[in-house]
Amino acid sequence: MAETGFILPVWFAAAARAAVLGLLGEPWRDSQPLELDPGAEPTLVPVEAVAPLAEGWVLATARSDPGSGVLDLTRGQPLWALVRWGEGPGDWLDIAAGEGVGVVAATGQPCLSSYARDLLMRTLRPLVPPGWRLELRLVIPEGRRLAERTSNAAFGVVEGLALIGTQASVQRSAAPEQLEQALDILRRKASAARFDGALVLVVGENGLDLAPRLGVPADRLVKAGNWLGPLLVAAAAAGVQRLLLFGYQGKLIKLAGGIFHTHHHLADGRSEVLTALAALEGLSGPPLAALHRAPTVEEALAGLQAEDPDLAARLRARIAAAIEERSLAYLSRHGHRSTAVGAVLFDRGRRLSAQGPRGAGLLRALAGPTVLPAAEGLGGGA
Repeated sequence: MAETGFILPVWFAAAARAAVLGLLGEPWRDSQPLELDPGAEPTLVPVEAVAPLAEGWVLATARSDPGSGVLDLTRGQPLWALVRWGEGPGDWLDIAAGEGVGVVAATGQPCLSSYARDLLMRTLRPLVPPGWRLELRLVIPEGRRLAERTSNAAFGVVEGLALIGTQASVQRSAAPEQLEQALDILRRKASAARFDGALVLVVGENGLDLAPRLGVPADRLVKAGNWLGPLLVAAAAAGVQRLLLFGYQGKLIKLAGGIFHTHHHLADGRSEVLTALAALEGLSGPPLAALHRAPTVEEALAGLQAEDPDLAARLRARIAAAIEERSLAYLSRHGHRSTAVGAVLFDRGRRLSAQGPRGAGLLRALAGPTVLPAAEGLGGGA
């Protein structure tokens, strides 16, 4: 039976598979079997139509369904996959961003997470004859408009929606079910036979995708979503001795103000926290007022960086240190005093922007020699 509740890359993979079968002259089926994880049993994913077009293209369509009870702006959106045989030399699969699919501004390449790209390749490779090349163009007709309601641009993704995600099913970052899932994952990892006492809490998909690129093993990662407070306490209770908080600076700064549920519907205060820490670092008068007026933390820090790079660096370091101290105080209030908490922040360019006193050493210990310096961007799927 066909299933629902998948991220965008899964629907695109199903549509792309149907389109390639059409290109091969095979009869189309309204559900496509996908190996959602390497070696997993095939899962049937619905598609809606397949049709040949001009210039050798074949179009297949699917419709996004994130599952019941999920607030997702892509629900019901049509997704198009167009394929044709390529000419000349090149890789066997050429993935292009069509209308409404986001690209990384720095490179112009489609913004796909590693999971999305691997899923497409795993799905399509068995269908492409040896020595042949396949051109795949992904389209979200309403993607450009929908992207205006997301934070894609804050992470350097333009022209449409990013195709991200690290697993097939939709994760609910603000729902209570997501907290239960995260707690279960955390406890299982902390109780594993080879567990050595260290874990990494990542706030969202960007951190979940970025941390492995820095060399952090996937088995160290737990996606916290917005439930950082309960997961901090659960980690300490489960015996985690070294805990790294890894996330976007515009989100984690809330912890520096003692806000441990970070969903914007519950609390914000980012501008106030930023301004208070900047004042403690010596900023005052009109520059401090300008910092407070900035529409986002990202823009505030970028403006300060342009005016006074040394002060901006000190402020970012103070933010990371404050996150660590407030997290330790939060744990202490809940009766836990033996867990070391570190913080590492990244900016919208996916560059490490700040590391707290504990976070710097913890990241080096977890990631090893592959950790990139803070000035280097990582690009790729946001």
